[in-house]
Amino acid sequence: MGEGETIAAARKITVEVPAELLRKAQEASGSGIAQTVRAGLGLIAASRAYARLLQLRGKAYFSRALADLKADRRLLKAESYQV
Repeated sequence: MGEGETIAAARKITVEVPAELLRKAQEASGSGIAQTVRAGLGLIAASRAYARLLQLRGKAYFSRALADLKADRRLLKAESYQV
């Protein structure tokens, strides 16, 4: 969560975790305990969606060719420099 954002319905929890696991997680996230736990819970919650996306690998078809998408990206990038 970014600065100034609030949680609509939050629950305060107490959880015991191995000290080394918490240290490594905080080191990886670069955040405090609460933000590190929130980030971890968010990743777990999103993992089902990630798994579903991986199952689609090679099965999703797009109406536009890759070359067209790349051309659009170059056009948008060029337009952003003309501000």
